[in-house]
Amino acid sequence: MKVTAPTKVTLDVCVGKAGVRSGELVYVKDGAREFSSFGYTDEWLASATRFETSPDLPLHTGRQLRRAPTKDDSHFFLALGDTEPDTWGRRVIARDHAKERKKNPTLKVLNELDYLCAVDDFSRVGALRIRSAGGFLRTVEEGRRATSPLLELEHMLHASRAVERGEETTEDLKYLLGKGTSLGGMRPKCSVLDKDGALALGKFPSVKDDRAVVRGEVLALQLAARAGVDAASARVELVQGTPVAIIRRFDRTVDDGRIHYWSGTTILQAGRNEERAYTEIVDAMRSRCAHAADDARQLWRRIVFNHLITNVDDHLQNMGFLYAGNGLWRLAPAFDLNPFPDKAHESKTWLSEDTGPVTSVHDLMVQAPYFHLDEAQALSSLGDVVRSVERWREVAQSAEVGMNVRDLDDFAPAFEHEELEAARTLLGR
Repeated sequence: MKVTAPTKVTLDVCVGKAGVRSGELVYVKDGAREFSSFGYTDEWLASATRFETSPDLPLHTGRQLRRAPTKDDSHFFLALGDTEPDTWGRRVIARDHAKERKKNPTLKVLNELDYLCAVDDFSRVGALRIRSAGGFLRTVEEGRRATSPLLELEHMLHASRAVERGEETTEDLKYLLGKGTSLGGMRPKCSVLDKDGALALGKFPSVKDDRAVVRGEVLALQLAARAGVDAASARVELVQGTPVAIIRRFDRTVDDGRIHYWSGTTILQAGRNEERAYTEIVDAMRSRCAHAADDARQLWRRIVFNHLITNVDDHLQNMGFLYAGNGLWRLAPAFDLNPFPDKAHESKTWLSEDTGPVTSVHDLMVQAPYFHLDEAQALSSLGDVVRSVERWREVAQSAEVGMNVRDLDDFAPAFEHEELEAARTLLGR
């Protein structure tokens, strides 16, 4: 029986556009044993601008150990895990490696570090960057050329569809490799540079779609902004007649600065499959956020909005926080908002540990005080959301979204339902 030699890799973890070295990551795989460790640099610990790069990495000397608690959790500290490729990105990486192994059977099976390191440096989520002795991983001169400009959407769409159908070429995979992102899920996507050079996410229709999912997500983000929700900017671009969602990245500044990012999973230090509650998020905000009460009120507005558009895919990876300086955080703009016309009104994240999932506007009103809202403030926020959702057909047919009559019929159950009527009743309408 052939014994595989242990793997041990040491890498630098750096922060921001300047690539300030914050610590050293060590990854070890020895048979079934797989873990990582991290130690802050003395320079980082002594810096006036230091902060915990991950909530499970307190600021102290010495090495700290991380083992994945379940097979679905990351082998890396939580904020690093947030930068790993999502399901779509892993699919592209695995397909490319499988083709390479056919040509070279001596290649080792991919491990978790391979996936972490396969993400393009320029488009990696947040401010954390990974560097080896040869420089930042998967980067090119000036850091931008590995991220395709908007004009190449057609090529990306073709390559993504080929992967979905299992018909991809080596060239398709090489083109897509490295551009996977964590701000998404299993749907085909790619990092792109928008018309003004800003980093964005291009999300493509799936060959399995039976409704205009891409247009539905852009519609939800547009309505969210109209409802007073801080949401990622989004629009639809047509590529050879096919709609592609262009969603601006909010973890970058106008000069390509990188803003540190934690997911909802990370700030709660939760397992990826754990059922957690929004009230727990509020508790974390009180100790972590610069403006905790404002963020809590914004979170409640988002929960109401999700409920009234039937966005029930509100798991903790689909919410996040951005670093605000001085060791404090702020709620990140909303993203991955999708109306589900074929699903019941029951949230994935619970409203509170006592009440369970969000199932009614009434429950949301009862819990409003926990989110720093009195009755008048809650009704005002509810009114903003209702007025926005009521305009869904108008916004859906706008140039930025572009739905047709059939699309409207498909999505109507997500927007026109008993819970919207219940909200109107609460508003005295």
